[in-house]
Amino acid sequence: MIASRSPIVRLAVQTVTPLALLVGTYLLFAGHNRPGGGFAAGLVVGAVVTLRTVAGLQRPSHADVMVAVGMAVVVIVSFAPLLWGDSLLDQKVVEWKVPLLGKVKTGSALPFDIGVMAIVVGLIVALLDGLSTRRRTDDGPGEPELLT
Repeated sequence: MIASRSPIVRLAVQTVTPLALLVGTYLLFAGHNRPGGGFAAGLVVGAVVTLRTVAGLQRPSHADVMVAVGMAVVVIVSFAPLLWGDSLLDQKVVEWKVPLLGKVKTGSALPFDIGVMAIVVGLIVALLDGLSTRRRTDDGPGEPELLT
């Protein structure tokens, strides 16, 4: 593959990665007040992971852990309001004054969005892992052996 051997592609991906991660972080934190959120941030971070994988800069792993942790966070945040007598997926908002920033507000939507982002990135990593796996078909009967 040309992308994994090209120093120009590698340099371009390395240069764009911090900016794309900054955009993903912005989408994550601005998501409950503006367009964005965990899904959009997960897609941006997943695109970074995909570009870095194609350029040969990293090999992502642990997709199952990311999806499992993301699902656990989403389920906990979703059902936690029921413990206090509120409805399912009810959001609690907390705000405080920070000297340089002024009023800062956050809520239970943020950990929910972080969980969604972990699920989306985990699914993208699983897809990349599946695409990089080659199967041998000459093993005869039974399950084919996986090559990495």
